[in-house]
Amino acid sequence: MAVPGLYTLFIMMVPAGIFGIHNHTANLAIDAALVVLGIIWLSLVYWTFADARRRIGDRVLVACAVVTAFFPFLGTIIYMIVRPPEYLDDVRERELEIQAAEARLSQIGMHTCPYCDQQVERDFLRCPHCLRKLKEPCSSCGKPLAGDWKICPYCEHDRGFDPTVTSPPRRRRTRRDPQETMVAPPPPDMI
Repeated sequence: MAVPGLYTLFIMMVPAGIFGIHNHTANLAIDAALVVLGIIWLSLVYWTFADARRRIGDRVLVACAVVTAFFPFLGTIIYMIVRPPEYLDDVRERELEIQAAEARLSQIGMHTCPYCDQQVERDFLRCPHCLRKLKEPCSSCGKPLAGDWKICPYCEHDRGFDPTVTSPPRRRRTRRDPQETMVAPPPPDMI
């Protein structure tokens, strides 16, 4: 007496006609399609995990994306809708490019005003936009000087700078009452 193989035992235990199909060939085709769909689903779960690791820095959110992908096909579609648009490497690269561009701009003399963030040149004494004083002029040659320089590097004029003495604090402008600054109306005979 021959011992039946494992596949024959499995076939005998499975009720005939999965999905109401009693044809062995059609039943085999359905089984093959289910296996293919299962493989595709598992590969989508792995793809979601790999893609989430490249796009999301937080491990908890990566785990949430993978758990969502365990809902067959719909979870991966939901992840594709809500995932970040850029890879983490692209974000880091863009930030480095911005830093490099800012460094190049500072080398060629393009600076921004510390008060209004408008573009100013390195040798401006005042900001042309907000009119605030950026640097002090040298009393001898008139070139712009940084606040902590002791001498003028252009004409070697001594500024008389004492680092222990601090300059008096600047007074803040106070707003005037609009009633005080109103101009009187013109006389009635001029109207």
